[in-house]
Amino acid sequence: MQLIDNISATVEKHIGRRPWLDHLVRAGGRFQSQRGDFYAAGITYFTVLSLFPLLMVAFSVAGFILAGHPELLTELQAKVIENIPGSFGTQINDLIDQAMNSRGTVGIIGLLVGFYTGLGWIANLRAALTEQWASQSPEKPWWQAKLSDLGALIGLGLAFVVSLGLSAVGASGLGKRVLELLGTDHLPGASLVLRLVSIAVAFLASWAVFAWMIARLPREPVSLRSAARAAVLGAVGFEIFKIIGAIYLRMVLSSPAGATFGSIIGLMVFSYMTYRILLFATAWAATSSDNEHAAAIPPPDAVVIRPRVVEHGMSTGAGAAYFGAGAVAALALILVGKRR
Repeated sequence: MQLIDNISATVEKHIGRRPWLDHLVRAGGRFQSQRGDFYAAGITYFTVLSLFPLLMVAFSVAGFILAGHPELLTELQAKVIENIPGSFGTQINDLIDQAMNSRGTVGIIGLLVGFYTGLGWIANLRAALTEQWASQSPEKPWWQAKLSDLGALIGLGLAFVVSLGLSAVGASGLGKRVLELLGTDHLPGASLVLRLVSIAVAFLASWAVFAWMIARLPREPVSLRSAARAAVLGAVGFEIFKIIGAIYLRMVLSSPAGATFGSIIGLMVFSYMTYRILLFATAWAATSSDNEHAAAIPPPDAVVIRPRVVEHGMSTGAGAAYFGAGAVAALALILVGKRR
């Protein structure tokens, strides 16, 4: 026991000497105490649930595109017959025709359901992020909360559009075109420079989304400075996870079972790990020196006055004992007097 205490004291001493390590330990403790893994799993469920109406909208959009370009529809149906011969291919083409005929209804239903599930998803995501702040904020009326969630959902959508735009710029060969204009594309190391530029652009896109989510999604006021710092940690973790995840997916999808279930499993793992990174980055921001508040001291309990009554005099039992002793003594004196 003494050895364990000594080791613990030594570890705490080394942690105290390194502020970044002390901050990391405090953030990990906040993440665990506020059930970060539990909330990440819950948000993953709502994410997968929200994908179905989005797929309905995607099918509806595809239906309108195919309706406007009959040659694409004919080519698609020919490919289906070519790759899936027999009655099954015919059934798939019949389903495509039905989807084409009901594309408007499918799109409207998908939009309505997507709006409902999207509000549920953003509400749970904001609750999970707020939980990392370990605060007791007063709840807003439900209609104000829904309007706030709607604004957060729109803002998050715009943040994703900006992020995808930055990623597209990095992946569209813009850097290569710039090197070609400068006449340096043939120099040694040009491909390495392009690779580093694409990584930097991807990191910048991830950082922008993480910073916005950490600063604006919690139902707590968060300084942009602390959110930007925490977003750096989140973006680094996310980019590392993307590299590892790509290797993992290539290994999983190579098997027959992985080819069948790998996409949905990969989506769930990707969502779960991404939310864990986001929640940990939020815990990092919540435990930073400029956001930590003094712990609230609970008020003392109400004072209860209980008067203590002290009885002076003889109790009933003692009185009975003395009375009995006196009666015995009187009887003894009477008997002695008669003998005389």
